[in-house]
Amino acid sequence: NGNGNGNMNGNGNGNGVSAAHVDTFEVDSPNVTYDDDFITSKYVYETTSVSLEGKKWKVKPKQVKYEFKTDKRVPKFGIMLVGWGGNNGSTVTAGILANRKGLSWKTKEGVQHANYWGSVTQAATCRIGNFQGEEVYVPFKNMLPMVNPNDCAIGGWDISGMNLADAMERAKVLEYDLQVQLRDSMKGMVPLPSIYDPSFIAANQAERADNCIKGTKAEQVDQIRKDIENFKSENGLDSVVVLWTANTERYSEVVVGLNDTRENLEKAIKEGHSEISPSTLFAWACITDQVPFVNGSPQNTFVPGVVEYAVSKNSFIGGDDFKSGQTKMKSVLVDFLVGAGIKPVSIVSYNHLGNNDGYNLTAPQTFRSKEISKSNVVDDMVSSNSILYKEGEHPDHIVVIKYQPYVADSKRAMDEYTSEIFMGGKNTIVMHNTCEDSLLAAPIILDLCLLTELVTRIQFKAEGEKDFHGFHPIAVLLSYLTKAPLVPAGTPVVNALSKQRAMLENIFRACVGLAPENNMMMEYK
Repeated sequence: NGNGNGNMNGNGNGNGVSAAHVDTFEVDSPNVTYDDDFITSKYVYETTSVSLEGKKWKVKPKQVKYEFKTDKRVPKFGIMLVGWGGNNGSTVTAGILANRKGLSWKTKEGVQHANYWGSVTQAATCRIGNFQGEEVYVPFKNMLPMVNPNDCAIGGWDISGMNLADAMERAKVLEYDLQVQLRDSMKGMVPLPSIYDPSFIAANQAERADNCIKGTKAEQVDQIRKDIENFKSENGLDSVVVLWTANTERYSEVVVGLNDTRENLEKAIKEGHSEISPSTLFAWACITDQVPFVNGSPQNTFVPGVVEYAVSKNSFIGGDDFKSGQTKMKSVLVDFLVGAGIKPVSIVSYNHLGNNDGYNLTAPQTFRSKEISKSNVVDDMVSSNSILYKEGEHPDHIVVIKYQPYVADSKRAMDEYTSEIFMGGKNTIVMHNTCEDSLLAAPIILDLCLLTELVTRIQFKAEGEKDFHGFHPIAVLLSYLTKAPLVPAGTPVVNALSKQRAMLENIFRACVGLAPENNMMMEYK
């Protein structure tokens, strides 16, 4: 991405460690070609296969040749949020506008400037090599041609008809001086009516529900489709991603003959069956028109019938549940402990928060959805070490969430990790994490949308395949950003944060013909 003559800046920390930063680069390789429309790379994927021959395990290195083709033409792009008027939606919108306008505002600590910190695409870097003894890094967003979030159109739906300026004030997330500067730009933004079904969320949400789509479930699906098409045409957009950042719903019952297949789910929607959730209706509407849909909440939006429909339409879906605070730390810490040969045996996670998310989670049925997504995050790390854990053994793991109005969006997360160590010893780690909930979630929402859009422009084929094709419609590449990654049947679920980040980065590297980052640094050995 670029012409190879980007600026280089060096940083040193005074301890002999230095790094160089470049804005753009071009790969000089016979396996990589650039033209006006595409970056094409020939790439050798090195992996291993394991087999049992008699009583002996055999591990065989294996090479698979791939060719990647990435469309360089960045579309005019829009984001539609379900729950646009909530804390997350108003914060994302304010953030885009503040960055687009280059705003600054005063706080008691001094002047603050708009940024995208917390976004892996906008505020993180990737190592691409070394130059005269210095490690060279490039912004993640410049590895491949990506949409600039400042250029995104934004809209969406909400069961509350409050305009975005008032919603921002109600959320109590952003500094007052910034809100004053943004009010005129946001007061004309009013969410489209959304789907409200009180049986799927807490009863206390009824007081907000003044902006609802009427009609049958089939009519609600048709309205969502019309809304997306109108948003695209009114803003002159090439593509849109829809993301659910509305209330956590209770789990839907998966019932044979109801939502277990595409055909049964379609029939159930037409018949207006009560067990079809609003989020599933949004997903169905998006898949019908091949609009990518991402679920940022923990409920089982993607019942088997939805997944089958997405695969049949080759329409991207991804989720579930934003990974922003406590769970992100857990996916780092447990990976570290188990990888170090230390055995976590008890994990206690406590939260209290005072925003509307916490208010909705006071209902046991919605809390259960969140509890499931938060609890499963350690499973793959535990199962990777049969030295520490016998078959079927698992740490005791409990998650508690309480609603405490005073703390508002400033969620407190407290964790206790008890582990068994050398010679019968015990080790306890206690962590307190104050999470500005929406300020952590907002950049993740942007990343999910921008990465989903980019993935739609990447095609590849293995040696022997005639035609290029896209990735599987279930967008595994989004795993780094989600608590409970949605994966295709038969695909291992990876929760360890470092592995998820490496997968994302290394796919990007493959698209420009670079080998995976292996950290061997043999040139210095």
